[in-house]
Amino acid sequence: MKFKKPLKELKLSVPSQETSVSNFLTASGTFHDGDLLLNMKGLRLISEENDPPPSESKEMDLQISLEDLETIKVIGKGSGGVVQLVRHKWVRKMFALKVIQMNIQEDIRKQIVQELKINQASQCSQVVVCYHSFYHNGAISLVLEYMDRGSLADVLRQVKTLLEPYLAVLCKQVLQGLVYLHHDRHVIHRDIKPSNLLVNQKGEVKITDFGVSAMLASSTGQRDTFVGTYNYMAPERISGGSYDYKSDIWSLGMVILECAIGRFPYIQSEDQQRWPSFYELLEGIVAGPPPSAPPDQFSPEFCSFISACIQKDPSVRASSLELLSHPFIRKFEDKDIDLGILVAGLECPQNFQK
Repeated sequence: MKFKKPLKELKLSVPSQETSVSNFLTASGTFHDGDLLLNMKGLRLISEENDPPPSESKEMDLQISLEDLETIKVIGKGSGGVVQLVRHKWVRKMFALKVIQMNIQEDIRKQIVQELKINQASQCSQVVVCYHSFYHNGAISLVLEYMDRGSLADVLRQVKTLLEPYLAVLCKQVLQGLVYLHHDRHVIHRDIKPSNLLVNQKGEVKITDFGVSAMLASSTGQRDTFVGTYNYMAPERISGGSYDYKSDIWSLGMVILECAIGRFPYIQSEDQQRWPSFYELLEGIVAGPPPSAPPDQFSPEFCSFISACIQKDPSVRASSLELLSHPFIRKFEDKDIDLGILVAGLECPQNFQK
């Protein structure tokens, strides 16, 4: 891989120093930030006068405490924390329990508070449900919907590539989730990648970890984690410029192109001997031409969809709402395509929901 500009011109954000979470704890061991209170009993917003009416509650109205949950096994480990498969002792329902240590810097803490509030109000079927959240012994625990076929990354490890009809079904569901985050909640996900798109045996695809895990990962200073966070990141974010909701669209285009060609788009061929180095990759995203779908291997509609996503200039990049009506999505809408059939034959992954 060759680059015209020297690597030293690339500007990267350096994580700031950590701030102790103890500044945000009350004497009773409650995590308190603005109008948010979180402790062993769960989460409460001070501004809330009443509980949500039944019509607006989540699909399962079940009171949960950490003592009600028994651990089955660890199903994911990452810089953002540990994810366990847990079972409710009384109703026997499975959940994914994500535990995040809170000795972190202030900007990340604020992002986590935002995610907790979004989880509290989320009403979108394409976003992983967070049923309850707790604070105990210096950690926040999130009781999440259990997605039993793992992540899109797990699927790709087994099938290598996905055909266009399946990609259209997958894209539509992710776009519906992004429309909800962008237009209804006014949130930028910031970390769309295969491991943050979860799948269940029904063929449903749902978005998880909107923003928190990426910030936690970048704060560790570990190069491998840092690269993993930046692989799918839009050029304007890597170069330190301002960015908006369309940065998520670049990431989606990169993910879908990888699903189609069977390799990360900045790897030139399947038999390439090595990945580009950390700085080569970032320089390639910022200064090099954007990847594209090979027109001799894919339909014009698919090539057009990828091009609409992977535009270096965000002003000409399509929005999530615009992409929902793209010809590639519409092409398969009247077809009976069941993503569940594809994932049903796959081995259940051992580690996911990282």
